[in-house]
Amino acid sequence: MRRPESAAGARLAGTATAAGIAGIAAGTLTLGAAALVAAVVSPASDPLVALGETFIDATPAWLKNFAVRTFGTSDKLALTVGMLIVVAALAALAGVLARRRWELGAAVVVALGVVAGIAAAKRPGAGALAPVPSLLGAIVGLGALHALIRRLPEPASEPASSPAAARDDDPPPRYASRRTFLRTVGLVTLGGALAAVGGRALGVGHRTVVAARAALHLPVATRPVALPAAVDASLDGAPVAGLDPWVTPSSDFYRIDTALSVPDIDPDTWSLRVHGLVEHEVTLTFAELLAADLVEAWVTLACVSNEVGGNLVGNAMWLGLPVREVLARAVPLPDADMVLSRSSDGFTASTPIEALTDARDALLAVGMNGAPLPVQHGFPVRMVVPGLYGYVSATKWVVDLEVTRFADATAYWTERGWSDHGPVKTESRIELPRSGSSVKAGRVVVAGTAWAQHRGVVGVEVRVDDGPWQAATLAADGGIDSWRQWALAWDATPGDHTLQCRATDPVGPQTGAVADVIPDGATGLHTVPVHVKSA
Repeated sequence: MRRPESAAGARLAGTATAAGIAGIAAGTLTLGAAALVAAVVSPASDPLVALGETFIDATPAWLKNFAVRTFGTSDKLALTVGMLIVVAALAALAGVLARRRWELGAAVVVALGVVAGIAAAKRPGAGALAPVPSLLGAIVGLGALHALIRRLPEPASEPASSPAAARDDDPPPRYASRRTFLRTVGLVTLGGALAAVGGRALGVGHRTVVAARAALHLPVATRPVALPAAVDASLDGAPVAGLDPWVTPSSDFYRIDTALSVPDIDPDTWSLRVHGLVEHEVTLTFAELLAADLVEAWVTLACVSNEVGGNLVGNAMWLGLPVREVLARAVPLPDADMVLSRSSDGFTASTPIEALTDARDALLAVGMNGAPLPVQHGFPVRMVVPGLYGYVSATKWVVDLEVTRFADATAYWTERGWSDHGPVKTESRIELPRSGSSVKAGRVVVAGTAWAQHRGVVGVEVRVDDGPWQAATLAADGGIDSWRQWALAWDATPGDHTLQCRATDPVGPQTGAVADVIPDGATGLHTVPVHVKSA
């Protein structure tokens, strides 16, 4: 008959590895339970989302740039995976500590629940119930951890009880076989994973925004635009195959923002407040916006984090109301020089007021490529401003415009080291041939895209191995706010070669000086190495 052991002896039962596994299983159930509760309360109150967005808010410019450079549009996935790894490590630590002393392991779980609850409560627009998913998840996790630690598999040799800690009335440990323990851990982990998946699916399926977007019928633009003719690159009358399309499909359009969980905004309750240095404060509802004279425009957007030759740029047809018409109702005061736009998730952007009041197609956009805005691209309303990088202009889920001055207010990324003005720089990239590819000697098509939003591309040149610049053939101009495709026939000779391109706007060619994306966008010439094989 096994003798009763003290609580200290029970805490030392099993191995540290088994205890760590128990902690990870309990952590999985914690996150799953929290996700289920968050589906009812608010998807943004999920502890992973709340902690992730809090981390994003604390990200310095260099780290944000590293993440975008390394992971591109998968930066949010990388952050989520990283957080899961950290949570797994902390959960394993909680299990190891609980094996030795229950109070220590429990303290780790409680601390994580409290921190996540606080993070959720401090998110913009958080309701009174925002901390509930984190706290309830922690309670479930505590129960699971306690049950698993009390049922660790029997160690190879029984641990000695600590005389100082032993008490006659301590309950004996409930040893389990290793097979039983692993089966229990597997069931707990599976339950947590299913709860997490179910919670996220439930949260997405019940979003007001999903049903609202599906039911929305966009009005016909009072100034429609068609797809411009001959905007696809060609040589000798033959189209160039393999280039990125002139119109970027909405599903392929780059997405760089600070939202791990996209805001759930009911268009029926959406409104835009215009205030600050104005003669009249204005409030615009979604119904009023749709009833206004909406226009369509082809506009290329670019992320300031786009490296030379990068793909964080895209071209689309946008439907919306010119921002200048809304500002005209408010009548900005003469000393105003900036509009601070605010998203429903707290993001802000500082836009020079002249870019919103001149003749360019700066829009409060409701449509993209002939359909309502995708949820991840700002539904129901976002800003689109030609000629400026997105971080100072392209506010998604926009709900507030404060007319102010650069001297009086700062925006989300300018507070983190980026420039408060962000004019897009003239850039070009080589898309064919691909960097590092091998081609056969003879006629090789070199082709790509160039952009100089709100100035226009008037020329593109290519050079081989630092030789003379050669003028490329430009496709038709789709407008000064859109990018432009180009192509050149190159008589390639065997060997290793280097190709470079440069675009020219009405002021002159793009600079070859190399600059990092921080603080206001990268510069330099896109350079592509190519190996040419004998024909």
